[in-house]
Amino acid sequence: MNTFINPILRGFNPDPSIVRVGDDFFIATSTFEWFPGVQIHHSRDLVHWRLAARPLSRPAQLDMRGNPDSCGVWAPDLSFVDGRFLLVFTDVKRYGSTTVNGAKGVSLRDFPNYLVTCDRIDGQWSDPVHLNSSGFDPALFHDDDGRSWMLNMLWDHRPGRGRFAGIQIQELDRATLRLVGEPALIFEGTERGFTEGPHLYKRDGFYHLLVAEGGTGWNHAVVMARSPHLLGPYTVHPDGAVLTSAGCMDAPLTRTGHGDLVELADGTPWLAYLCGRPIRDRGRCIMGRETAIQPMRWDRDGWLRTLERDARPMPAPPAPDLTPSPWPRDEWDGRFDGAALPDVFQWLRTPMPDRLFSMTARPGYLRLFGRETVGSLFEQALVARRQEHFRFTASTCLTFAPRGFQQAAGLIFYYNSSKFYYLCVSADDGDRQLQLMCGSPELEEGISLEIIGSLPDGPIELRARVEHDRLNFAWREEGAEAWRSLQRTLDASMLADEVTYPGLPNFTGAFIGMACQDLSGAGAPADFAYFLYEGEEEEEEGLTSPVD
Repeated sequence: MNTFINPILRGFNPDPSIVRVGDDFFIATSTFEWFPGVQIHHSRDLVHWRLAARPLSRPAQLDMRGNPDSCGVWAPDLSFVDGRFLLVFTDVKRYGSTTVNGAKGVSLRDFPNYLVTCDRIDGQWSDPVHLNSSGFDPALFHDDDGRSWMLNMLWDHRPGRGRFAGIQIQELDRATLRLVGEPALIFEGTERGFTEGPHLYKRDGFYHLLVAEGGTGWNHAVVMARSPHLLGPYTVHPDGAVLTSAGCMDAPLTRTGHGDLVELADGTPWLAYLCGRPIRDRGRCIMGRETAIQPMRWDRDGWLRTLERDARPMPAPPAPDLTPSPWPRDEWDGRFDGAALPDVFQWLRTPMPDRLFSMTARPGYLRLFGRETVGSLFEQALVARRQEHFRFTASTCLTFAPRGFQQAAGLIFYYNSSKFYYLCVSADDGDRQLQLMCGSPELEEGISLEIIGSLPDGPIELRARVEHDRLNFAWREEGAEAWRSLQRTLDASMLADEVTYPGLPNFTGAFIGMACQDLSGAGAPADFAYFLYEGEEEEEEGLTSPVD
């Protein structure tokens, strides 16, 4: 039997929403504060996927300047009806106080939900229509009577109340793309709590409601309820969770939850869901939440279950009965010799990338313009890609002539504004220096700055080597044969969801890339000649290839 390896979308790709249109499958995932917003991947066999679109790419569609860490675009939902794609999403503007230790006081959050449309997945998506702001994780359900409905979780900010108040539904007028009528609360959730991520399906006379529960950590789960009536009441699945890895912190796939169903042409159900892959013996998921998929079954009692009826994720599921359809490999050589930024990269928050970088100011180079501090929530010149492997090497070469201590540029390993490792070129009293800046909740001072040593004039190459929880930096003059390694090994696992200051959200994943600051406001540029990311597959992790 042919099998394939989960996750199918490696690196930070959470909250999958999946849809089939003919022979094509599309998955939309959350991007949080990374711009452009939403990643949509395309497959014809459920195994091989390629990035097809990032639809929220204009200022009129998305502006996240000022959004807190791990806010921005949450849980997009992708559907197809009447010959066009519909995408709903939340742009979280305020996170407020945490809910992990119970509801105390008032927890104010801002959750505007929007809808955009397009007749092609890779086309120009429309300007957004504001739908509501009552809670996050919006999703659309298109009934067979021609009516459409929007669901979302309901947020209750009142003191002493459960923040996750249940799932509400309201009709969406397909012609005007506006909500009509009044919302109705159709499901209050189970004792697991944190009821979110709703998706609704209709089968054999029942409306089946799929939700995420248990929070996004180790107790995350996919839960199902059903009703013969759209507005309920809904009966919870007799087995409890449909899918969960609760109680298995050392499993290949952990933190599984937030799922969405798709059916093959023959009716076979498949469940796409988020998961985490912890570093062995550390319990930290440095790549954040990724996307996996596996076949399911409808049992005789009409309930959805895993193939083994164990509600567990499958690290190596059986391949679907579809013609294998691998995509051509990306042949980008790491050089910046094109007119557009390679698709592997994203940046933070702003819809105005021309203020951050240029591919044409110096042909053959990516030029970053020095902007605000590392971790700024507004305008940060940082261009990076996802970490997708437990073991990888990343390197770059920059030309940069800082005039003072307020200017810096270099190679950055980044999670958010409080968690990063930054090997950079800067200056102090006329001395061009190599510096190491570390931001970590595990540091007493929060952010540390270490002077590595003086640098000669000319281009400097920088390298990061990551092996599970170990990070080693090195540098050399351009063209030199030997790398000069920094003397100490750093803890890469700090860039994980599980490491945080109390009360702050951590929903993304580790990125590796290039950054440039100029705190004087002069916008001093740094030119990067290349960026190479070389990931290594590991047989012991079962990650040698997507298909065995």
